Amino acid sequence: MARVAIAGSSGLIGSALISALRTADHEVIRIVRRAPANSAELHWDPETGDLDSGSLRGVDAVVNLCGVNLGQRRWSGAFKQSLRDSRITPTEVLSDAVADAGVPVLVNASGVGYYGDTRDRTIDETASAGTGFLARLARDWESATGSAQRAGTRVVLARTGIVLAPSGGAMGRLRPLFSLGLGARLGNGRQYMSWISMEDEVRALLFAISHDTLSGPVNMTGPAPVTNAEFTAALGRAVQRPTPMLLPGFVVRAGLGEFADSLLTGQRAIPAALEHAGFQFRHNTIGEALGYATRRPTPL
Repeated sequence: MARVAIAGSSGLIGSALISALRTADHEVIRIVRRAPANSAELHWDPETGDLDSGSLRGVDAVVNLCGVNLGQRRWSGAFKQSLRDSRITPTEVLSDAVADAGVPVLVNASGVGYYGDTRDRTIDETASAGTGFLARLARDWESATGSAQRAGTRVVLARTGIVLAPSGGAMGRLRPLFSLGLGARLGNGRQYMSWISMEDEVRALLFAISHDTLSGPVNMTGPAPVTNAEFTAALGRAVQRPTPMLLPGFVVRAGLGEFADSLLTGQRAIPAALEHAGFQFRHNTIGEALGYATRRPTPL
């Protein structure tokens, strides 16, 4: 049995990860900002740097999933700063505590936005950082784990794509629209989408915690990224609705502002590190992943 501490545990991925850990009889410690409700919770205040590193002694791994949702609202200057503040400062605080406590493993969330717009070029974890706001955000987010890396902690930088879950997240927004026949390609539809099913995302995080050979950047994406046009058609088939519509890029930008750029560009990222380490996906194609994500929610 492992002891795993999780920051950002109340989100979509965090909740699913906790369920999977407890099902496997691992001990879970939730790192929370409010007053702890029980002995399985640990208080921190990342804005003030308040986290007792001593409370992490004896923990086998820390998973950091902190961060305001990218699509929560239109990107103003203030909101973009909150995206940075909710990721970088908490990661620095957590990394320092992990280093001080001698925690052997830190799995830190990141995103495939690190690579910028790769067009139709296939990229793996050896690719360099791209340009644009999301690329800078991911690069600085990952750099915030520096103190843990220097202390000898095995740090996994989990660059996650679009997570396809039976409830919530991207599918929580897309499925109702597609079920009404309102699914549409975005822009020219040629931008790539790196996706992963929630089941495989959680399994990959558990794999990263337990496999000592895995460190550094790890693409948490399915093995077969697709274009937006392919994704749109596949989701239409999954909910048995036609998808003839197209939203021109200027319409998407008018509605969503700068956030639209993250939808009209993309990454063709493959999970080379995971596959090299022996990870086997349950959902290898977009059809399989969407079949899973459009069925009734079931426990992982």
